[in-house]
Amino acid sequence: MMSFCPPDYAGVVFDSRKVKPGCLFAALPGSTVDGHRFVRQAFEKGAKGLLVRADRAAEFTGPEAAALIPVPDVKAALTETARDYRKTLKAKVVGITGSAGKTTVKEFTAAFLRQKGKTHATDGNYNNDLGLPITILECPPDADFLVVEMGTNHPGEIAHLVGIAAPDAGIISSIGTAHIEFFKTQDGIADEKGTLFRSLPPEGFAVLGVNNDRYARLKEMCQCRVVTVEGAAPFACPLAGEHNRWNMALAWACAKELGVTETMARAALEGFSLPGDRWRKVERDGVTFIADCYNANPTSMVIALETFAAEPCSGRRVAVLGDMFELGAESAQHHAAVKQRAETLNFDKVIYVGENFGGVSRDEAKAELFAYVRPGDSVLLKASHGMALNRLLEDGTSEHS
Repeated sequence: MMSFCPPDYAGVVFDSRKVKPGCLFAALPGSTVDGHRFVRQAFEKGAKGLLVRADRAAEFTGPEAAALIPVPDVKAALTETARDYRKTLKAKVVGITGSAGKTTVKEFTAAFLRQKGKTHATDGNYNNDLGLPITILECPPDADFLVVEMGTNHPGEIAHLVGIAAPDAGIISSIGTAHIEFFKTQDGIADEKGTLFRSLPPEGFAVLGVNNDRYARLKEMCQCRVVTVEGAAPFACPLAGEHNRWNMALAWACAKELGVTETMARAALEGFSLPGDRWRKVERDGVTFIADCYNANPTSMVIALETFAAEPCSGRRVAVLGDMFELGAESAQHHAAVKQRAETLNFDKVIYVGENFGGVSRDEAKAELFAYVRPGDSVLLKASHGMALNRLLEDGTSEHS
């Protein structure tokens, strides 16, 4: 039974800085920050409901006490409520996962479906065991479509997520080497991601591209109809790179199955862009920077390098590459392979940042970079999020489309 009713709240937050009037604030206990410390603050900022651990409820005796929702475990309450609420939704649920490109596929899919009906989708990359329940809880009860992104870095996580979302359709963007430290092989990654396809109901459908490295293995996992994507969509992709043309084609194949017409899809692409630091173009003193620093793995790193090499550029091309994480015992091998590929692309300069690349510090990279570049040059910044390469652009930048 649900401990609270999602439609009664204007969103769900666990960060008191993001509280808005009428929302539900979930006081999550953490190893460094305990959300219960911010319950009163959240209430004063307008939170309508305060989800707290039952054994902590007695700490709150002020006016906020009337808004308390005591539960044995806050995270578990969010999960179970989301699972129950999902069952009440009329929306067709599309689940999306993959080693690289899943956020792009999600954004394309949601954009297409919005042309057909009321659509709710994962915000940013709220794709884990906390973000996905919140995405579901924030879905309007009258939504026609719900598009959820599912991430994983350990075996069993996709099974947990599909158990909450119960998707009607699924898309796997790619199988690469992300988080290979925990899955050992690409087949292991495919088996984990493929859990999405195994979970789909017989009346549902799976979308899979023939360019997927584990196409045959993934197709065998399906007990439902498989929509095979063999090439590009019948309209131009607004994002650079062959990989994005495939990402859009996957989204289009799914949307088409759900009733989106080509005219609707074309309308959806007007002004289309990706959220966050995903191929974000920034201009500084005549130099064009492409910040792709949200995340990185060997597959996405090589794709970014090849896409950057094909980008129009009136001056010189410079790549600044930072360490990739969660690659396990083969980390050195993967970093060496990326370096080898970078050296074959004839960039005018490559700067490596971090211990895994055997490179310089971020501050040293910044000094070297800005001493070198001049107007007309283009610079790619690519690394795992924890490397914070986007900080190279903190001062004096202006975004442009």
